Amino acid sequence: MNSLELRIPPPVVALFFALLMWLASLPFALPIPFAYRVGVAIALVIVGLGLRVSGMVSFRRARTTMNPVRPGATSLVRSGVYRLTRNPMYLGWTLKLLGWAMFLASPLALLLVPLFMLYIRRFQIEPEERVLSSLFVGEYSQYSEKVRRWL
Repeated sequence: MNSLELRIPPPVVALFFALLMWLASLPFALPIPFAYRVGVAIALVIVGLGLRVSGMVSFRRARTTMNPVRPGATSLVRSGVYRLTRNPMYLGWTLKLLGWAMFLASPLALLLVPLFMLYIRRFQIEPEERVLSSLFVGEYSQYSEKVRRWL
């Protein structure tokens, strides 16, 4: 299982889950009015995109790497959205997938969102946290005690 750690870029994982969600929605969808589905979906996607962009801006300001396949930060980012969540970019992808599930109006698609979160936590976040703990000894553990992984 360790062979999957940091191997597949998170956007690829998110797109894969989005495709699975679409396939899961084909046999059954809830009768939710289209306007409501679109409104909720757009709101979730906008918030998710805002979190992702905010996280990327914080990384650029700190002049540190955003490469999720080769984590190796030059500084520990704790400002901006990183005061609220340690993983705003992954949380952003999660909200965008939640918006997609709402648009599809499929209970099966909705069930895939937590699976995405589990995958990202195990194969992306946990390895990144190990790297950050070794790069920022003590400092990262203090940060992770104050700021939650998701929200």
